[in-house]
Amino acid sequence: MSNGSVDRFLGGSPLGVLVRLIFISLLVGAAMAFLGLSPRSLYEAVARFVRSLGDLGFGAVREVGQWVIAGALIVVPLWLLARLFAARR
Repeated sequence: MSNGSVDRFLGGSPLGVLVRLIFISLLVGAAMAFLGLSPRSLYEAVARFVRSLGDLGFGAVREVGQWVIAGALIVVPLWLLARLFAARR
């Protein structure tokens, strides 16, 4: 990448972007400290949320799987009988 394409990718000169990112990080860190948030508590909250979504999703998949199995106990034998009788014609 040439210098112009790096600047275009970053949205400015690398040093200018670095200074802006440090300043914004300082503001966000100060706001988090003011609100009583730490990176660890934020990470744990996100991890808990993702875990609860996973539990919810896997519970739904398990229930749908049970419906499929229950339906298959009726549908597959009927389909098999229909195929056997259709083959006799």
